[in-house]
Amino acid sequence: MPVPASPIHLLDPKASYDAFLTLSASLLLARTPPDAIEWNDSESGAGSLFDPTLTPDELASFPRIDEHTSRITERLGRRGKLVAHHADPDRWDLLYRIAYRLSHGRERDLLNDILDPDTRKLETLSHHVSRDMHKMKAFVRFQRVRDAEDEQYVAWHRPDHRIMRLIAPFFVGRFGAMRWTIFTPHESATWDGQSLTFAEGIPADQVNEHDQVEELWKTYYANIFNPARIKINAMVKEMPKRYWATLPEAQIIEDLLQDAPARVRRMIEAQSTSAGATPFLPPRDVPLTVLAEEAQACAGCPISEMATNTVFGEGPPNARIMLIGEQPGDEEDRAARPFVGPAGQLLNHALTAANLSREDLYITNAVKHFKYIPKGSTRLHRRANPSEIRACKPWLDREIESIDPDTIILLGATAGQSIFGAGYRLHQSRGHRLTHPNIRATIYPTIHPAKILRAPKHEQPQMLEDFIQDLRTATQSPSPS
Repeated sequence: MPVPASPIHLLDPKASYDAFLTLSASLLLARTPPDAIEWNDSESGAGSLFDPTLTPDELASFPRIDEHTSRITERLGRRGKLVAHHADPDRWDLLYRIAYRLSHGRERDLLNDILDPDTRKLETLSHHVSRDMHKMKAFVRFQRVRDAEDEQYVAWHRPDHRIMRLIAPFFVGRFGAMRWTIFTPHESATWDGQSLTFAEGIPADQVNEHDQVEELWKTYYANIFNPARIKINAMVKEMPKRYWATLPEAQIIEDLLQDAPARVRRMIEAQSTSAGATPFLPPRDVPLTVLAEEAQACAGCPISEMATNTVFGEGPPNARIMLIGEQPGDEEDRAARPFVGPAGQLLNHALTAANLSREDLYITNAVKHFKYIPKGSTRLHRRANPSEIRACKPWLDREIESIDPDTIILLGATAGQSIFGAGYRLHQSRGHRLTHPNIRATIYPTIHPAKILRAPKHEQPQMLEDFIQDLRTATQSPSPS
């Protein structure tokens, strides 16, 4: 089939990822370039799967495409599947453009190039969908339907993206013994105990059944409520008020919050905040997992009041190499995991290039909370000051003590100042193996990957190569003197 002279109009908003893969394989076999296609993702667009501009008969005229479809699936991987369920109207265009570049652009390493705009957007959109799925797992509450002949449960949720088909198998696995229906505006899923079926979405006002299960949730939530962890702006950001009506426990949040300031004051009065994190530390002999759990309630510095989560380190408790970054960013704060944002993606790329596996490393930050300045709906990163770095250092000291690594790689100036004090200068220390009287490990300083992302575009490739070389050097045995 020849490449069309005018743009082809293709998938509508309800198209599945499988439909995209089949269609893309056909177009790639025909060597149809991305700019010759106009993906139709308007909610008022065509109701059928394929626009009449390209009929099923025409699609059938393409060569056999099963093998090519499998190849695209493998190349795009899990990120491609997640992005296909994003609400971004340009998602099909992005996925096809990447598939085309992988197939015909001789860019086989495209998805490892974190500096490429398409790769960055693929990573960002897939993260959005992943996070939306996490929220749905956390916020869906089933309610028993009154007067139903058999036990039947319903739930309502309003996700940001079209994730029902992605998330439904999770609920089948978790609540397989129940018969339930989950309604969302985009689509609904029903499990009858044996099979899973999907149907059209439904407005929230049509899902209004209530039962004593709500009272159970209220009691449970009141018992686990910890006022030291409540940050109103962060709570609304993480659990938007549009979810509150579907969460029985949310109905008592305001009552709990009225008493929270007094309860927090009582907690703080019992512990000296001038000592930073020290009053919040557990006994020295606890496992790393307990240390991480205890850190979640830390209120040893002002940053803890603005952050959504304590972002503790992660990795094997017996890791031989430890990476220490500066402080969490916006995405790390929301995910409660270190290095998952753009800088983390770049770090993953650099680690792979240096023949290091992230799964073998322990990765943490000198400061465990996200410090920022709010600007509208945006949170602008702000560097932690020396007193905040000192306040958080007891957690880092315990991590180093527990892990007892052979090598510590410092990523950025804040990490170095946490270990060596305010007089530490990265530009003087980079490239040198350092020692510390209280740390057994050899310490190797380098830049933070975020510095590469902030640099002018023409400087980024060399900076990245130098960073990769630093990682290689840090993890190699020093040459005999």
